[in-house]
Amino acid sequence: MQRPEVKSFFHEPSNTFSHVAWDPATMKAAVFDVVLDYDAASGCTGHASADAVIAFVQAQRLDVEWLIETHAHADHLSAAPYVRERLGGRLAIGEHIREVQATFATLFNAGAGFARDGSQFDHLFADGERYLLGGIEAQALHTPGHTPACMVHVIGDAAFVGDTLFMPDYGTARCDFPGGDAATLYRSIRRIFALPDATRLFLCHDYQVPGRDGFVCETTVAAQRTGNVHVRDGIDEAAFVAMRRARDATLKVPQLLLPAVQVNMRAGHLPPAEDNGVRYLKIPLDAI
Repeated sequence: MQRPEVKSFFHEPSNTFSHVAWDPATMKAAVFDVVLDYDAASGCTGHASADAVIAFVQAQRLDVEWLIETHAHADHLSAAPYVRERLGGRLAIGEHIREVQATFATLFNAGAGFARDGSQFDHLFADGERYLLGGIEAQALHTPGHTPACMVHVIGDAAFVGDTLFMPDYGTARCDFPGGDAATLYRSIRRIFALPDATRLFLCHDYQVPGRDGFVCETTVAAQRTGNVHVRDGIDEAAFVAMRRARDATLKVPQLLLPAVQVNMRAGHLPPAEDNGVRYLKIPLDAI
């Protein structure tokens, strides 16, 4: 099995991991889920987290082919356009981003000028689409349930699973966002579990459950199948759905949901400046 090298970066304010994966033979690379720093209290953005990724790529002399979003994130703003400007590469997401755009364009009253066809991205991955990272074979798998646009990218012996799965001791993604569905998530996870047991799974988040030291972003299919507290082997779909719905009913709306989605549905571009030269994020009142 071909084995990409992977370097992970942790953004502690949003508990997000970004990953750089590359083919050591060709030094061709993909950057996953890179984060734009954002302070909700002041409305200020920053690039320290993205600059750390850029510095690593440049120091390793990697050639970025892809900047991939595993889905339209609700917990952080994407820095993919900023990274693309400095490193090149094609900015990509799953083709079902169109459904997310249609839903949230209505919520934010984005207007006729906002395209709902995914054209803000350079490429939209289809389910099962095969591609190459350098000389390493890769495939995009549609894994909805958390959001309609979630995809897992399998690159050699590694899979980048976004929010679909967390570490085995924490469980699985919530399913109460627009277009989410617990039964659909269960079936998507079983698709991941069909990968070889030794497949390395790189996660987008970790929340460090009590009793575990440090934040962790890498596990395996085997570890998930035997130990995931929500969805290990032996837990059937009905039990998972009942658990997930009960748990989701207790969860708060993510702190950055409204800022994040209206930026990420634009492929990480901030809303256009108004006639005073200032960009604004909208906060719809009593609409969620």
